[in-house]
Amino acid sequence: MSSIDEALAIIQRGTEEILLEDNLLTKLKKEIPLKIKAGFDPTAPDLHLGHTVLINKLKQFQDLGHEIIFLIGDFTGMIGDPTGKNITRKPLSKEDVTKNAKTYEEQIFKILDKEKTTVVFNSEWMGKMDAADMLQLASKLTVARMLERDDFQKRYSKGQAIAIHEFMYPLIQGYDSVALKADVELGGTDQKFNLLMGRELQKEAGQDPQVVITMPILEGLDGVQKMSKSLNNYIAIADSPDNMFGKIMSISDNLMWRYLELLSFRSMDEIKAWQKKVEEGKNPRDIKVLLAEEIVERFHSREAAKKANENFVARFKKNQIPDDIEQFVLTCQEATMGIAYVLKESGLTNSTGEALRMIKQGAVKIDGNKISDQKFQVKVSTDAVFQVGKRKFAKILIKSVDE
Repeated sequence: MSSIDEALAIIQRGTEEILLEDNLLTKLKKEIPLKIKAGFDPTAPDLHLGHTVLINKLKQFQDLGHEIIFLIGDFTGMIGDPTGKNITRKPLSKEDVTKNAKTYEEQIFKILDKEKTTVVFNSEWMGKMDAADMLQLASKLTVARMLERDDFQKRYSKGQAIAIHEFMYPLIQGYDSVALKADVELGGTDQKFNLLMGRELQKEAGQDPQVVITMPILEGLDGVQKMSKSLNNYIAIADSPDNMFGKIMSISDNLMWRYLELLSFRSMDEIKAWQKKVEEGKNPRDIKVLLAEEIVERFHSREAAKKANENFVARFKKNQIPDDIEQFVLTCQEATMGIAYVLKESGLTNSTGEALRMIKQGAVKIDGNKISDQKFQVKVSTDAVFQVGKRKFAKILIKSVDE
C-alpha cells in the first residue's frame, strides 16, 4: 500500500462523506501540506466528546503533516447557528463569546499539538467588512437556494419565522474558507449545506474549491440523542477522571464500538480483533475499560486513568451492580418526576405502593445514594442507576416530553 493509500485510509476512518474524494486524492498527491479547517462557534464554555470527533480527525491530519486551522467563530457565534433549529436562535453577546473562546483554546490542546496548530477568529476578517461588503456577500446566493436547506425549508413550510440574519450564517461560514484559502473543511453531517457553501464561494473567488468531509454526530450516553449538554447525556472534556471513567463505563455494549471508532486512536485492525474476541465470548466490559482508560489518559494523565479505574472497581464491588442491567428512558411533562412513579414505570417495583414501602425500608438508592424521602422528585435529564433491594437495578434516563 502506498503512502497516499495509507493516508487516505486514515482520513476515511469514521467519516460520513468525502466530497469529492477524487479532489482529495489530487491534493494529497501534490505532497505539500494542506490547509485543514474546522470551525467551532463558542456557544458554551465546555467542549464535550461529541466535539472531539472533529478534533480527532484534525489530529489525524496533523499527524500526516498537514496544517491545522482551528477556527473559532466569534463573529458567527454572535449570529447563532440556525442548523437544526425550529426557532430563531438568540445571538450570544460579545462578552460570552470571548469568554467561551478562551476556554476552547485551553481545551483543544489536550488533543492537538499547540506548536503545529493555528488558531484564528473569523472576526479578524468579518469585523473589517462594512455594509457594502456585506451586501456584496449577500448577493452571492438566492433566497430559493437558501431555502433548499432542510431546516430552513421546514420552518418556511410551517410558517415559522426565519430572521434575515440567519441567511447570512452559511454565507459567512463559506467566506471563512475563502479568507483562509482552505483545502479541506471538516464538519458534522448537519453542517453539509454550510460546508458546500465554502466550495461555491471559493470557485467564485478563483480558488481551488475545498474538499468537504462530514463526520457523524456522536450519540450521547443514552445511545439515542446526539451528545448534548442540554440533554445531560454528555461527557465533558473538563469532567473529573472518575466522572469521565464512570460515564464511559455506563454506555451500552453496542455504543462502545461506535465510540471506539470515533473517539479512540487505536487502529481499526486492533478494534476489529477485539470485536472478534467478544463474539467468541470475551466480556465487552473489559474492552470498555480500555476505552475509558484511553479517554481519561488523553484529558488528564495515565496515573489519573489508573486511579479512576481502581475507584470504579471499588464502587462496583461495593454496590454490586451487574454488567447487564436494563436501560429505560422515561418522558416527563414537568420538571421532575416522583421517585415512586419512576420505580414503577421501570419495573423495579410492581406498584407505587410497593415503591413507597421500599423507600421507607431504606432499600432504594440512586447511584449508590440511599433515598429516604417518599416524596423525592427526580429531575428531568437525570441519567443514573436506580436500585431497589440488593438485586434489582436499572439505568434510567428521565427526559422532557419536548425533547
